[in-house]
Amino acid sequence: MLGVRVLDTVAMLGLLLGTLSAPLGIHPSAFAVLVALGLLVGRLLVRRAALVYAPGEATHAVAAYTACILGGIVGAHLVEIFLYDPELLRKEGPGVLLRVWKGSASIGGALGGFGAILLYFRSQGMRAVPYFDALALGIVPAWAVTRIGCAVAHDHPGIRSTSWLAVQFPDGPRLDLGLLDAVVLGVLGAVLWGLARRKRPEGALCGVFAVGYSVARFFLDFLRATDLPNSDRRIHGLTPAQWICPLIALGGLYLLRHGLGAVRDPVPPAPAVGSVAK
Repeated sequence: MLGVRVLDTVAMLGLLLGTLSAPLGIHPSAFAVLVALGLLVGRLLVRRAALVYAPGEATHAVAAYTACILGGIVGAHLVEIFLYDPELLRKEGPGVLLRVWKGSASIGGALGGFGAILLYFRSQGMRAVPYFDALALGIVPAWAVTRIGCAVAHDHPGIRSTSWLAVQFPDGPRLDLGLLDAVVLGVLGAVLWGLARRKRPEGALCGVFAVGYSVARFFLDFLRATDLPNSDRRIHGLTPAQWICPLIALGGLYLLRHGLGAVRDPVPPAPAVGSVAK
C-alpha cells in the first residue's frame, strides 16, 4: 500500500500547488489553469465512479489515475520526440528525452497513461480491467477540460476554413483541432455518464471510449494544417496519431466483446453512479 500512498500524495501536492499559485504571486497561463482544473475534475470523478465501477473502493482507482497522469506525461513526450519531431532528437541529443516540457503528443499521453495503469495494477498484484470503467468516467471529462486549454492556446491549427467553427489565427480563420477534440471528448464524456446510470458489464464503458475517440480522432486529423512550418509530420500521408488510432480501436473492441460476453452471467443490480456518495 506504500505505492498507493506515494502516488496519492503526489496528486495532492500537485493540487495544492495549483490552489496556492495565485496567492503565492504565481500567475500561470490559461492553458496551465485549465490543465490543472482538468486533472482535478478527473480525480474527483474517478473517486466517485469507483464506488460503483470498481470493486467498491476508490483508493486504488485514484492511485491508478495518478499513475496514468505521470505515465501520460512521459508517453506524450516520447511520442512527440520519436514520431512527431525526430529532428529535435538529432539536434539536441538524447538529453531532450528527459526534458518533458519540450513538446508532447496527446495520443502518446493516452498510450503512456494506459501503460502506467497496467504497470500500477501489476505492481499491486491486482487485475486492472475491473477499474477501467471508473477510470474512463474520470479521464474522459478531464481530457475534455485540458483540451479546452489547447483551444485557448490555439496550439493545434487546422486547415483554412470560413465555417462557423473556424477560429481566427494570425494568418486568418482556421479550424482549431484543440477545440474540435474538446467537443468530441465532451460528447463522449456525456455519453459515458449517461450509460453509467445503469450498471454496465465490466470494461464496456472503457470500450465505448476507446472506440469512439479513436474513430473520431482518426478522421479529425485529416483537418490538421499541412501548410504551416510546424505542421504535424505525416507518415505515408497520415499523422502518427492516425497510425495509432486503429490499435486503440481494436483494444476498445476487445473490451466491448469482453463486456458483452459477461452479459451471459447477469450482474446483480447496483446503484447508478449518479446516486453514489449523496
